[in-house]
Amino acid sequence: MKTRGFSLLELLIVVAIILIIATIAVPTLLRSRQTANESSAVANLRTIGNAEATYILSAQGNYASLPELVTAGLMDSRFISSVSGYDYAVATFPGGYTASASPDAPNNGRYGFYVLVDSVIRYSTATSSTCTPCYPPGLSGEAVR
Repeated sequence: MKTRGFSLLELLIVVAIILIIATIAVPTLLRSRQTANESSAVANLRTIGNAEATYILSAQGNYASLPELVTAGLMDSRFISSVSGYDYAVATFPGGYTASASPDAPNNGRYGFYVLVDSVIRYSTATSSTCTPCYPPGLSGEAVR
């Protein structure tokens, strides 16, 4: 009587092939997610810049913090917490503001970004626990291309 089925060796070969494919695919998928989060962060900083430009028109030349932009209805309330793997902050000072986006975890993004009143999105100039460094080599404070 002949039995049908797979031998242990055949099953081990299939498992080894699957592990090799997973080893190749997983880092690529993680890098794709990081790139998507970074693109989202740049777009969200543009949105914050547009909201600041709108806010200043009705606030006698004063810029707003992120909670004030949300209260004014110019930003979505989700920006108070993490959005697409990035944390956002807006610091105001007389005559300007700095809006920044930094990854909330090391795997969520490679770089940090910021924007000033000139509306040019730039790479961060510092390092943090979630991105070290927070900019590509030699591009600290440079405009995102």
